[in-house]
Formats: sequence, structure tokens, C-alpha cells
Amino acid sequence: MEKEFELIAKTFMGLEPVLAKELTQLGANDVQIGRRMVSFTGNKELMYRANFQLHTAIRILKPITHFKAKSADDVYEEIKKVDWTEYLDNNKTFAVDAVVFSEEFRHSKFVSYKVKDAIVDQFREKTGQRPNISVANPDIRLNIHIAEDKCTLSLDSSGESLHRRGYRQESVEAPLNEVLAAGMILMTGWEGDTDFIDPMCGSGTLLIEAALIARNMAPGLFRKEFAFEKWPDFDKDLFDEIYNDDSQEREFTHHIYGYDIDMKAVNTALMNVKAAGLSKDITVAQADFKDFTQPAEKSIIVTNPPYGERISTPDLLGTYKMIGERLKHQFLNNDAWVLSYREECFEQIGLKPSLKTPLYNGSLECEFRKYQIFDGKLRDFRSEGGIVKTDEEKRMMREKHRFKKEREFKKRISETEENEDGDIRSFKFHRHELPTTEAKRPRRRDNDDDDDKRKGGFDRKGGFDRKGGKGSFDRKDRKGGFDRKGGFDRKGKGGFDRKGKKGGFDRHNDINDNDFDSYDD
Repeated sequence: MEKEFELIAKTFMGLEPVLAKELTQLGANDVQIGRRMVSFTGNKELMYRANFQLHTAIRILKPITHFKAKSADDVYEEIKKVDWTEYLDNNKTFAVDAVVFSEEFRHSKFVSYKVKDAIVDQFREKTGQRPNISVANPDIRLNIHIAEDKCTLSLDSSGESLHRRGYRQESVEAPLNEVLAAGMILMTGWEGDTDFIDPMCGSGTLLIEAALIARNMAPGLFRKEFAFEKWPDFDKDLFDEIYNDDSQEREFTHHIYGYDIDMKAVNTALMNVKAAGLSKDITVAQADFKDFTQPAEKSIIVTNPPYGERISTPDLLGTYKMIGERLKHQFLNNDAWVLSYREECFEQIGLKPSLKTPLYNGSLECEFRKYQIFDGKLRDFRSEGGIVKTDEEKRMMREKHRFKKEREFKKRISETEENEDGDIRSFKFHRHELPTTEAKRPRRRDNDDDDDKRKGGFDRKGGFDRKGGKGSFDRKDRKGGFDRKGGFDRKGKGGFDRKGKKGGFDRHNDINDNDFDSYDD
């Protein structure tokens, strides 16, 4: 049995319990919830799976050393104690990210420079040469976290933030972060057992994340690479086995619907859904929420309306009043979940929430509220055996000490808490051409160009069959790639080549890291 080691999964404020549950289900041991993180133990396989399968993690860190430091010189000396030849050599590049919450260390970049200096100086003293720094695409990524005088230096096994799934082709203003969207859905308890509706869907993030959860598909399927793939001890066969294992995926017999009044948003959502290869499961159409009518099937609504901050409407309060009216009269016997920022907006909904959960959307301290919609009066609903709050929801509400009547909704995260490496604020891709075929879903590439055995496609219009056949997506027999009708091969012709070999999607050519505005977790 491979020895287990310490690991840390980073996430957003408010999603820690959701991430802890995901890790427990994944088989992690010693799971402990912290602030915007969950620590756990596991082996190499679990570390690979955590990066590949978790919906609510931003990145997975593998601590190298813990120490205390009261000055920059202390940091320098402690870093020099590590034998860096275990992780680096003069031919490899590295980068250092720093996260600092300390009176002594006020500038995260200065801490990064000290760590870099210590590593470079050690190599110079031992070999007369030094490894180079590469911010854009390093071979090894390091992360140092300082809370007052407590320091943790870790290997970053993820690389690019895990919220960057790889399916987003285009965006609208203020898009919802993918990790936050997935966390919201998992908080509702929905797993594909009813229809799912987002009546103000924007670029479709909630829709796509819902489909991934409903089918229990790994979010990492669309990623081109993870940082651990460049580590000296990377086990390619093990990761290929994890990547190609679809045994836990499930059928989804219901449907996901997205609507938006803005046709540009509808087209963007359609593009992203197509890029994810999920057109069979998701329908997107132009519609105004004020025209919403009772769905024929049992459904759940999860939505993120405008807050009046980054985007708004001509009559913001009127919009929320309309939302409450539509829910009350046209969503009977269903649950609706709304993420918003302003108390006065929630008041306009005019319905009593059964659950309130604080969540940060960027720097905005929002609330995610559950509304159980029933016909008639609350007294009658309860007398007939209806339950507004479950025992679990009552317990959760008791634990939410942050809920106060006079709570200032515009409270922002302090500036010192916003120096994580850009993982939550919204971003926009540069515009790309609309794919002509159903999105090219990535799959494990084979490093040996002369041993490519992958065939088949991946079109949810043509079915989602991994076992072969025309228009299928067979993880064990791939050649032509990953289109749910055509192909998305991480190595094959016309597909999505993780290294951009032939007609593929090369991150370094098609999408530059500079195309992203920063996110902060």
C-alpha cells in the first residue's frame, strides 16, 4: 500500500463543508475543514483523483514543509534547508505563489522573491548554475502560505486554477465562477433526480456544471493538463487509468433548461454547452423570466440574478419582485435557490426562505437562499405534513452566526484576503469561432505518437456511448477524438491535442494566460 501524505484542497469561503463531503466520498482520510481550505491525507492516486474529480476545489497542494518565521530572513533560511534536488534541477523552471495573512509579512510578492532566492542560491552553491523562473508555464509550481508566523510551503499539483474546466469558449459580463456554480448545485442536494432550470442563465455555467453533476462526470475531463504531470515521479499509467475510468458515471433521464432575455447570452451559453458536448442534456432558449410558467415535470430552480453591482437591470428591485411573483404562482411544489447580494433585493422576492447560506461571489458577500414553494398558507401546508425546514436545515441555520438582521450586505473581503493567485474574480476569453461540431471533449492523450488507438466521437445528440460504435466516445479505443459527433482526441487528428500537435486546441496558441482577468479565492 502506497504511503499516504498530507494534502490541502483550496476552495471559496462557504464551500468548505461541500468540499469536505466530496473528499470523504472520494476516499480521503483525516478530512479537516479550515478557512477556505480542507486538509486531508491520501496517496498519489487520491491526489490525481482530487484534481480530476472534485467539483469544488480550486487547487490541490502537497505540503513540503511547515515552519515558523518572524522575518523574511527566517523564510529564506528555512527554504534553504529543503533539498531542492528532489524536486528541481538546473534544466527545469519553477514559479512561486505566495498567500500572506500577517502583520510581519505585508507583501506577498516579496515573500515569493525570498523563496525564489533561497532555491536559486542553493543550486548556485551546489552546482554553480541555477534553474530559471517561468511564470507562464513552469515545470514546478510552489505555493507558500503564511498566517502570522506559521508558514507552509507546498507543491502545487494543479497548476492553472481548477475552476478553468476547459469548456468555456465565450463569456458574458460577470460570469459565475465554475467552482462556485458547482458548489451551489451540490449544496441543494440535487443529483439529477428532477429537471433543472436556470431562468437567468447568462453564459450557461450553472447549466453545464449541473449536467456534469447529474452524470457524475469528472470536471477534469476538459483540462489540457495538470501541474503534477510535470513532476519527476508522475505515473502516467496510473493517471491514464483514472482518466479512462467511466465506471462511476450514470445515466441522466431528466433535462436541464436555461433561459435568458439577452440573445447574446443565449448564443454564448449554446456555444459553451456545445463545447462541453452536453447538448442532449441541456436546452437553452431566449425567454423573459416574467413569462415563466409552471413546468410540467418536478423541477428545481438555481439561479444567479443581477445584483446591481457589476451588472444590473433598468429596475433592479422590480426584477426581484417579479422573481418572487413567478415563483409563488408558477413554481408550486418545487424548490428554488437564489444567489444574490443585496438584502433589499431579497426583501422584494417576498417569500420566506427556509435556508440562508453565506457565499462569496468574488469580493461580494452574498447569500444563497432556498425557497420552498407551496400552494396556500404556511399554516395549512404544515398542518398537512409539509416541512419547511428539515432538522438538518435547522441545524445549519443555528450554526450560521454570521446571520444578523443588521448585517451589512456590502461588506467586502479585506484587501489582505484578496491576494490568493487570482482564482475567483470573473474572467473573459477572447472571442473564438463557434465550433462547427459538438464540443470536442478532451481525453487522455498517449505520449507515443505512433501508438494512438483512440477511435470514435462524443456527441450527446448521437448518444454518449463509450463502448464503441458510430458517434460514440470509447475511452479505451479512441482515434478521431472527442466530438459527441466528431472528435476530441487529446492526440489525434483534428481533435483537442493537449500539446497542440495536429489541428488541435493549444492553450499556448489559442488562449493566452493574459486573456484572463484575475480571480481571487
